[in-house]
Amino acid sequence: MKVFAIGDLHLPGGQDKPMDVFGAAWRDHPEKIRAAWKETVGPEDVVLVPGDISWAMTLEEAREDLAYLGSLPGRIILIRGNHDYWWNGIGKVRRALPPNVQAVQNDHVRLTPEWAVCGSRGWVVPGASGWDEAVDGPIYAREQIRLRMSLESAVKAGARRLIVMLHFPPVNERHEPSAFTRLLEEFPVEHCVYGHLHGSAQRGALLGTHRGVKYHLAACDAIGFRPLFIEEI
Repeated sequence: MKVFAIGDLHLPGGQDKPMDVFGAAWRDHPEKIRAAWKETVGPEDVVLVPGDISWAMTLEEAREDLAYLGSLPGRIILIRGNHDYWWNGIGKVRRALPPNVQAVQNDHVRLTPEWAVCGSRGWVVPGASGWDEAVDGPIYAREQIRLRMSLESAVKAGARRLIVMLHFPPVNERHEPSAFTRLLEEFPVEHCVYGHLHGSAQRGALLGTHRGVKYHLAACDAIGFRPLFIEEI
């Protein structure tokens, strides 16, 4: 079983949001993703999608995009991104998902007896550009709680090797430690997959192994719209 990741799909969700305004590489990007996915991912593989899945505003508007995911090979695991406004109530979301798609929220998905996938949306961290303690501080604190719940659920279930999905990068532009990186180091996390960064922000992404955790930027435009290999288990 191979584990891949690709985030920030920004599927249309019934909205008039052509993504090629962000560059020619985004032209017809759902078809680019579909073609590369089918070339890369086998039916027994896993694909992690760390948020910003659909521009839809409601779950009903997102159904076509969820069906798109359901038509792709592999087992797909989602977390919520900051633009996933349609994600409203985990029970409703799970009931709407195709059979090959699962969602993580305050819990985990087991891949093998040893491996599990955890995750949370995350948030901007202290010291990041635009950080506002009054606005961002409470959300940052809440996302720490949610990530800890997810990690603890996996460890209590017996998993000993963890992959974490975050939508936001877990560090600021200077790669300073945060509550999120400390949580990853507290638990047996081997990989952290995140998205959110686009354009010039991708040049400063945290990549590679730091304090025992391997970090991967999986925003689809950063990886050529092709699922990024993470691990074979």
